[in-house]
Order: sequence, then structure tokens, then C-alpha cells
Amino acid sequence: MTKLDAGDTAPDFTLPTADGGTVSLAELRASTGSGVIVYFYPKAATPGCTTEACDFRDNLASLASAGYAVVGVSADPVEDLRAFADAEQLTFPLASDADHAVAEAYGTWGPKTFDGRTFDGVHRSTFVVDPEGLVRAAYYDVEARGHVAELRESLVSV
Repeated sequence: MTKLDAGDTAPDFTLPTADGGTVSLAELRASTGSGVIVYFYPKAATPGCTTEACDFRDNLASLASAGYAVVGVSADPVEDLRAFADAEQLTFPLASDADHAVAEAYGTWGPKTFDGRTFDGVHRSTFVVDPEGLVRAAYYDVEARGHVAELRESLVSV
């Protein structure tokens, strides 16, 4: 798994979303003042992923006022993302990376162990991408709880 570092070019993507449309990193970058927060999460509607998504939802206004758009990416099918977004009233795009090509490009797809099983999956990770398409910060294997607060603090220095 090759990881991205600050200063690397963020891999562009266009993915289907929970609302039936698509989301493009290039379009999000063009529409923000400060950049885009791209976060990868393992599985919609699981406890940790729900905690993280709701934390982004609850801080979305603050992030938007600082000039950041947010997009969540998982390997879940669009139908699962739609149900997750509806159940948790998520108003930012959730994108389906069903073939995990985008996760691989960001270095977030690889072996992981859960409940004694080892399998390939998404590692919970977050990237701050500036309007020019450069990674300003890369956070791998983050904790679901408290991550958004830490991210908000760090955005002052990014």
C-alpha cells in the first residue's frame, strides 16, 4: 500500500454518490476557497463509521465556513450509502468506490485484521486537498471518535 504525503498530487476521481449523481474531486476543488476533505471509511452504518460521519455532519457548517468541502468515500454500493445518508441525515456527498480503485490510489486499501480475521479493506483515513490538487495533509488509520475535532484544529496550520 503506497501512501500519499503532503505535497503529493491528489488522485482525481469521479464516483457515483448516494443521491444518484456523481462527485468529482476536480469540481469540488474548484468550488472551494480552502480545499476538500476526502475521508475514507470502511463500512456504512457500522458504529465507528456512523460516529465519524455524524461528527463530520455536525461540523460541516464550521468546515464550510472555513472554505472546505467534505466527501466520504467507501467501497459500499450506492444503495447502502443512500440508506446510510438517509438514516443519519448526512448532507455531504458519500461516494461509492465499489472497485476500490480510488482507495488504492490514496493508499487506504489493504490488509487489515478485525475480530481475528485478516482481509483487504479500507483503512479509515483522511486527506486535505488544496484547490490546486495537492495533498496538504494525509492522516492514515485515524480513530473514528475525536478525529474531526483534531482535523479542525490542524486546518488552522495546514
